[in-house]
Amino acid sequence: MTTQSLDQAKAEAFAGRMIDIASSGVLSLMTSVGHRTGLFDSMSGMPPSSTQQIADVSGLDERYVREWLGSMVAGGFVEYEPSSKTYLLPPEHAASLTRAAGPGNLAKMTQFISLFGKVEDKLVDSFQDGGGVPYSEFDKFQALMAEESAAVVDATLIDVTLPLIPGIVARLEEGIDVLDVGCGQGHAINVMARQYPNSRFIGYDFSAEGVAAGEREARDWGLKNVTFKQQDVANFDDSTAYDLITAFDAIHDQAAPTKVLANIAAALRPGGVFLMVDIAASSNLEENLGHPLAALLYGVSTTHCMTVSLALGGEGLGTMWGEQLARQKLADAGFTKVDVESVPGDIMNSYYIATAG
Repeated sequence: MTTQSLDQAKAEAFAGRMIDIASSGVLSLMTSVGHRTGLFDSMSGMPPSSTQQIADVSGLDERYVREWLGSMVAGGFVEYEPSSKTYLLPPEHAASLTRAAGPGNLAKMTQFISLFGKVEDKLVDSFQDGGGVPYSEFDKFQALMAEESAAVVDATLIDVTLPLIPGIVARLEEGIDVLDVGCGQGHAINVMARQYPNSRFIGYDFSAEGVAAGEREARDWGLKNVTFKQQDVANFDDSTAYDLITAFDAIHDQAAPTKVLANIAAALRPGGVFLMVDIAASSNLEENLGHPLAALLYGVSTTHCMTVSLALGGEGLGTMWGEQLARQKLADAGFTKVDVESVPGDIMNSYYIATAG
């Protein structure tokens, strides 16, 4: 047995990083609490205020607000004036923490930390025994994803994303058939249906909860040109039925993505287009090391996207399957032309525009 010599400075630096990680983990949970309780929204625009004033405006218990603020001050989120014992959320910080920030609200993401923590024991079992953690264990995942994606959809789908596809806006205005695969709670398809009343829309998702939410929103909006169906998209056979098919961050979660993509290609009419919005990454780890969200996204993949697929005996693509593999799978499905675009402000996704020969 040999004893390795330690670079003491390197060891101490990494120990310090571990302390930062533990602190950031707790701060992430506290950020989620601040988002869910509306504390960041309440504090945005308030002058320097006492804990009681902040609690009153927020409609929350002062003792909890006070202790939470201690974490936020120590973590550099909130500024504190000891002489007056007042707290201020700077506008520069509010721009990343409040609902008013729209897609810029990064606090939404921290809600996933506690969700994934709930399945840690089952995840450890999967490390040891193989298999995966089923989707049913993630009780709030769909609602959180709906909140996360809605901000981007509302800000960019109509004015930025759809115009990426040459000629599609005019076709939607005239009237075409559109399918959203893995529609979740259906917000994206409802937004399109509201904007383009001459076109016909359908959303497929295997979740009864998601389908019900989509139907509820469609009713609330008075939409007559959209329907939803609980459907495993690996087992649908809608040959040449659609002019446009969309999938918003849904393909990498599939148990059988290869089959799903083939089904999508077969379901498009001649001249049809597939818009696949999925994670912006490389298929090669070394090319992702400069990605600001790389560690987060690999972790999300481990705790959800990959393991949910493996729980169904699936391919387990994972969140970070990357552009190279995405292009390969699209080509294998029959798509002969694939353009990859980006949307300003969305650092998470690439926008694949695919057409079959």
